[in-house]
Amino acid sequence: MKFSILTFGCRVNQSDSLRLEEDLRRRGGEPSSSADADVVVVNTCSVTATADQGARQAIRRVARENPAARIVATGCYATRSPDELASLPGVVRVVRNDLKLDLDQILGPSTAERFGDGEGPCGELIPGMAGRTAFTLRVQTGCDQPCSYCIIPRTRGKGRSLPPARVVAEATRVAAAGFKEVAITGVHLGSYGRDLDQPSSLFDLLSALATIDADVTFRISSLEPMDCTPEIVELVAFSGGRFAPHFHLPLQHGSDRMLRAMRRPYTVGFYDDLVATIVDALPHASIGTDMIVGFPGESDEDFAASLNYVSRAPLSHVHVFPYSDRPGTEASRLHDKVLGPVVRERGAALRRAAARQTMLFRDAQIGSIRPGLTLEDGTLVVTDNYLKVRIPAGQARNERVQVRLTSVTEGVVAS
Repeated sequence: MKFSILTFGCRVNQSDSLRLEEDLRRRGGEPSSSADADVVVVNTCSVTATADQGARQAIRRVARENPAARIVATGCYATRSPDELASLPGVVRVVRNDLKLDLDQILGPSTAERFGDGEGPCGELIPGMAGRTAFTLRVQTGCDQPCSYCIIPRTRGKGRSLPPARVVAEATRVAAAGFKEVAITGVHLGSYGRDLDQPSSLFDLLSALATIDADVTFRISSLEPMDCTPEIVELVAFSGGRFAPHFHLPLQHGSDRMLRAMRRPYTVGFYDDLVATIVDALPHASIGTDMIVGFPGESDEDFAASLNYVSRAPLSHVHVFPYSDRPGTEASRLHDKVLGPVVRERGAALRRAAARQTMLFRDAQIGSIRPGLTLEDGTLVVTDNYLKVRIPAGQARNERVQVRLTSVTEGVVAS
C-alpha cells in the first residue's frame, strides 16, 4: 500500500510525521506522492486562520487529483474542529492529536492489518526519509502557558515530557542510523521535565544529550525567551560544536503594553538583554524570532515599537504573522480589532525591516568558515548558524563540511 504524509506547521508536526512515516514503512508501506497514494495523511496546524485554509486547500487538491485516495486528517485543526475537516471531499477519518501516532486510528484496524508487521529495508530509519536530512525529535508536547491569542493549549493539552533516558536512547538510535543533526523540539520546549514524576529541566536534558558518544549535532528548536536561561546559553557556547549556535526566541511584539495583553511573561528589555548575552557569548550565532502584527488594540505607537526593535536588533530571521482570531481564546473576545488593510500594511513594513536585518547578518558572515551539513543533492549546505548556501557539486547528501562563505547565498568547501 502506498502512503503520503502532508505536514503543515511547526517542527513538532514534522517530528510526528517522521515517526508516523517510520512506523508505516516498518509495516510495509511504500512512500509515494499524494497523487499516487492509497492513503494520504494530512497533519494539520491551526495556529492561524491561514494554516487552517492551507490544510483545507491541500485536502481538496488531493481529492481532485487522486479521487481514489483515502484522506486522513489529523493534527491541531483536526482536534480543534473535526467536523469541518470531516465534511471535506475524500476525508474518511479525522484523528485528534493524542492518537495521531496510533496506526489503527490513522488507518482503521482493517487497513492497518493489511500493512502486516514484518520489518525489512523499507522500514529502516535513514537520513533523507520524508525528505529530511536532519532528524526532528519531539521531547515534549502540550503547553500550560496561557497566551491570550493561542489555541494550542486546547489542541495539544497540558505539558507532557518524555523521560530523559528515553530521549537519550532515541537520540542515540537516530545517530546510529546515520543522522548527523537532530533538532530538539516541543510545543513548549522550555517547560521540559516539569511534569515528570522525577522533575527535570531542559538544561538537564541538554546536558545529558551532550554526553552521547556519537557524531551528532543538536539544534535547539523554538524556545520561549523566559526559558532561555544563562546556563543554556553557556552550554551551547562551550559545547565544542555539539549544539548549534542557533536560537529561535519568539518575541511576538516590541511593545510592553501589547506583551501584557498577549500574556507574555517578559518585557522587551528582558528580551533585549537576552539577545545581548547570546551575541556576547556567540558572536556568530543566528537569532530568529516571531512577531505578531495587528493584535487587538495595537496602536500606531505600539506598532512603531515593534518596527523600531526589529530595525535595530541583531536578528538573522523574523517570521511575521498577522494576528488571527482563534475561536475560544481570550484575544478573540477583545474589542478594538485592527482593520485588515492596516494589518497588511504593518506586516509588509515589518517584513521589509526584517529582510534588512537578515541581509546584514548574512553580509557579516561573508569570508568566514562555518561547519555545515549537506542537504538535497549535496549542493546545498545548512551551516551551524543556520545559513543555507549553495556549493559546487562534488559532495554527497548528509556530509559534514567546512564552508567558506563567498556571498550571501554561495560558498565553497574549505580545504
